[in-house]
Amino acid sequence: MTGKETDDPFAHLHDEDYARPFAGRMATAETLVTLAGRTLTSLDGEWRMTLDLFDEGLRQRWFALDETPPSQWAVPRDYEIEAGDLVPVPSCWNVLKPEWTYFEGGAWYTRWFDWPGEGEGERIVLSFGAANYAALVFLNGVHAGGHRGGSTPFCIEVTEQLKAGRNRLQVYVENRRQADRVPMHHFDWFNYGGLYREVALVRLPRVFIRRASAALTGESAQIRFEIELSDPVTGVAEVQISELGLKASVPLVAGRGTALVPAAVERWSPENPCLYEVRFAFGADTVSERIGFRTVATRGTDILLNGKRVWLKGVCVHEDDLALGKVTNEADIRRRLQHARELGCNFLRLSHYPHHELVPRLADELGFMLWAEVPVYWAIDFANPETLADARNQLSELILRDINRASIILWGVGNENADTDARLAFMADLAATAKRLDPSRLTAAACLINRETFTIEDRLAAHLDVIGLNEYFGWYEPNFTSLDRLLANSSPDRPVIISETGADAAPGHRGAGRVLFTEDWQAEFYRQQFTRIAATPYVVGLAAWLLYDFRTERRQTGFQRGFNRKGLIGADKETRKLAFEALAACYRGLKARA
Repeated sequence: MTGKETDDPFAHLHDEDYARPFAGRMATAETLVTLAGRTLTSLDGEWRMTLDLFDEGLRQRWFALDETPPSQWAVPRDYEIEAGDLVPVPSCWNVLKPEWTYFEGGAWYTRWFDWPGEGEGERIVLSFGAANYAALVFLNGVHAGGHRGGSTPFCIEVTEQLKAGRNRLQVYVENRRQADRVPMHHFDWFNYGGLYREVALVRLPRVFIRRASAALTGESAQIRFEIELSDPVTGVAEVQISELGLKASVPLVAGRGTALVPAAVERWSPENPCLYEVRFAFGADTVSERIGFRTVATRGTDILLNGKRVWLKGVCVHEDDLALGKVTNEADIRRRLQHARELGCNFLRLSHYPHHELVPRLADELGFMLWAEVPVYWAIDFANPETLADARNQLSELILRDINRASIILWGVGNENADTDARLAFMADLAATAKRLDPSRLTAAACLINRETFTIEDRLAAHLDVIGLNEYFGWYEPNFTSLDRLLANSSPDRPVIISETGADAAPGHRGAGRVLFTEDWQAEFYRQQFTRIAATPYVVGLAAWLLYDFRTERRQTGFQRGFNRKGLIGADKETRKLAFEALAACYRGLKARA
């Protein structure tokens, strides 16, 4: 509908194929553009937002309506842009109004912006940090593209739809939980919805650098530079690291090229987070970013950073805030990393989805190792090829976004998935995808145990570099002797990280002995766990579950009230529980292995 009379003004009421025209033109990892060092035109700020429970916006083509005020309508409409609420972007709609707290469905975002017009030969891309879960983008009434996946970035070229002067941008976002999505409809965190990361326009030359990376190769003193262009042209790109006096050429054939260049670099590590300014140039385009150089590998049951054994003293973290929901900012991230530092950590697991890109950038700067993962969580529809394609694309978008982050040492491909044939094929595919896109890092998954033999055993392990083990002996399974039995029974041939363990504690609730939900038992739980974990040679790290309490509507006891209370710090991000110091003492007392 455009506001004019049609042959059948009620046809949309009976059209159940209304979404099909928008299924194409999806943004993927292939269309992602590096933003490193680029000048962006921010589109953050106030947008109009209208909730859409029944997908009327697609059925009635709200994006095609003109902006005639209601007083001048010839026929009535069901949508008026100016009637929408003014909301900030980035934001999660769940925290903006009490009546929107539990909303799961669709919403239309609209904003106007002035554009001076592109220069001759320029290309313009819209960049979105993330939209949960699916998004459709319309510019000046034209469908420009869409995206699936709630935590990864996407880019849509809008050169043809953009016009000099005033432009209207509309984004339809929906966060319905569905069985074929990644994650599926059953997961253990809050389902925030909205445009919750930054939106920007990017000016690019006709042929531009789509992605560029630099990494040490093995233990050699060579840097591997890789460049991919927007178009399959042949030419030569230039790379430069001024601090090293390094200048080199990268021959490109069909838009791609690789060069190995000798370089004596200072290695990045948590103790010495050294970063270099790396500049990539081709034709009229230049990108640059701060990159750390290090190697990570395994040898037997050890993890080696720069050829030396490392023990990962870690904690898991979620993106969740009482006021902002899933939105994060630099101050919040720096507080998170400072608390991890005070806990004694050198490692964080970014649970259970890609976190904001600023997290690994600040981890590079401050010296933390990271496990970054995609939400292949619990009972994914492993037999569904479309679900696999979605998961593969989310993993690819994460890797390509963060390919130059020294802090990331592990790509996680799944969490607590039952060991079935379909799951094995699905996750083996993801592990292979990670290795193909980035052979310089390790792969991992948080695995379950073999209950029949009571061992750390999972067929997926053959496709991983590192086995993650989620275990809650002393909490969901009351006896620590069962943990003793599991660790004694097992003899893995590769490193194991305790990727989760923890116990709930309501802040301020006290009690002696094994009294559930008390701070005292949570603290004792960690002492008992750590004694066993640190004494097991094949266990090379712990990611405690977790730093802060967070929202999850699965948890509804009087102590939980919609929160997972396993945080070492309360949901206010200030109240430290007794377990914080108990685990900090364990980390301080850990002796380096010979």
